[in-house]
Amino acid sequence: MMRIDFLTILPDLLESPFNFSMLKRAQKKGIVEIHIHDIRDYSTDKQRSVDDYAFGGGAGMVMIIQPIESLILKLKQEREYDEIIYMSPDATVWNQQEANRLSMVENIIILCGHYKGVDQRLRDHYITKEISIGDYVLTGGELAAAIVIDSVVRLIPGVLSDETSALTDSHQDGLLSPPVYTRPSDYKGWKVPEVLLSGNNKLINEWRENKSLEITKKIRPDLIDED
Repeated sequence: MMRIDFLTILPDLLESPFNFSMLKRAQKKGIVEIHIHDIRDYSTDKQRSVDDYAFGGGAGMVMIIQPIESLILKLKQEREYDEIIYMSPDATVWNQQEANRLSMVENIIILCGHYKGVDQRLRDHYITKEISIGDYVLTGGELAAAIVIDSVVRLIPGVLSDETSALTDSHQDGLLSPPVYTRPSDYKGWKVPEVLLSGNNKLINEWRENKSLEITKKIRPDLIDED
């Protein structure tokens, strides 16, 4: 079983993504445990403060150390964690290879950033991995964290009804997926490529490989190592 602990100041925002479809089934099957923790519950002042002004001035607030550290230490007393992840736009961009790797661990903490981010000392002393989902900024790390976990959980054996499906997704082999078609074979004169109707698996696989390479070169040439 994989256990995922989310640290957030907006717990309600994370409730919905994990209560539908694949993620809901994974929890019902006992394959994944998801726990959402409100950072404000661990603040020591009456206002349940989680942010303060940045040293040195400048616009924006910074998430303070104390409540986040208190929550992390509480969780670490209960179990060992393989990764303590911080969602941030100034981090390594998430990819399929990392999703594959993370799908094989047991316990994860994910800290969802807000404002101008968290006090750097938390990143220096507690965070083991930092993840960005792209070169842009969101209001907070919750939606980004949900995207990361969706991409991870679907790779865990037993989650998808057809486990081989995930192995043929875009990026699994470093390329984008080829086109896919279903019934009817002829719709308004728009026909499915004949090779896919041939029943010749060798030719079909060759067609898919060629199309995958063609599409990747056109849309994401950066994924192809020309060497």
